[in-house]
Amino acid sequence: MLTDKYPKAKLAHTPTPFEFMANMTKKFDGPKLWIKRDDATGLAMGGNKARQLEFYVGKAQADGCNALLTTGAVQSNHVRMTVAAARKMGWHVEVQLEHRVDGRLPEYEDSGNPFLDKLMGAKIHTYPVGEDENGADQVMYDRADELTKEGYKPFVIPLGAVGKTPWGALGYVDCVEELLLQAQATGMKIDAIVLPTGSANTHAGVLAGLIALNSDIPVYGFCVRRDKVAQFERVLVKTRKVLQLLGVDENRVTHDLVKCEDWVLGPGYGQLTAEVHEAIEILGQEEGILLDPTYTAKSMAGMIGMIRNGQFTQDQNIVFLHTGGTPALFGYPELIANK
Repeated sequence: MLTDKYPKAKLAHTPTPFEFMANMTKKFDGPKLWIKRDDATGLAMGGNKARQLEFYVGKAQADGCNALLTTGAVQSNHVRMTVAAARKMGWHVEVQLEHRVDGRLPEYEDSGNPFLDKLMGAKIHTYPVGEDENGADQVMYDRADELTKEGYKPFVIPLGAVGKTPWGALGYVDCVEELLLQAQATGMKIDAIVLPTGSANTHAGVLAGLIALNSDIPVYGFCVRRDKVAQFERVLVKTRKVLQLLGVDENRVTHDLVKCEDWVLGPGYGQLTAEVHEAIEILGQEEGILLDPTYTAKSMAGMIGMIRNGQFTQDQNIVFLHTGGTPALFGYPELIANK
């Protein structure tokens, strides 16, 4: 595989399923809709972070580390899975939960991902500012210094990692190789991939992997945290860094290849909209597949919007990359308040 020269811990259940969504395809009268089930990666209820953590933990293990630290929102899937990865490795783990989403019900703070963080015994810190990636990361680096003095060898997985080596994105280079082999086995040609774009590790990894494999499949990223201008730059920079890791000319990622849309973002990160609510209900009721309000429902809403706008034709095969996030659903009881 393209990533074979980099250390990697075995954390994820792969390959993940690649399935045809017959009911969704019928509902929207084409195009042919497929789903890559990276909600089924294992590691404390699964999600895309399992693939990413294989490379972060692999790097930490190669460096002789024995403690993990990271930061994220209260309902962060990344935080939950980092705790699980540390527990699987037998390491110490500390995480920081940031106040990113205002106006939530009490369940947002207590159920879903934060419940699981506590259940797995993580040491939890809090950070009051929701839009200060560098500040949140710095607190973790400062805590790592303290842990070093206590005798640990810590490894920090940063949030604002644009300036850092995006080790986690290598997991989605692996995913692309896996996906193309699965598509080849079914005899179908992928015409587009749709995914959520936030930290950009998944988006950049998928895009870099396709470029390295000389594939021209377009990747549509739907923004979950920042507007499309800011997200475009983030994806572009990270994709270049991943290409460097792969030994591929970074200039092969041209501006037209980075596709970011923010019309599904709504009021901001973790906030519900009518389109998000509809996407959760449609996929749940048509396919029995669960989406989370923060990431996957926004990208599904984006894909549904593209279909309704006629941006795909009936003969095309569109792949939705399901990045997980199921536990976060329990932080949004209003989704079924009137049922």
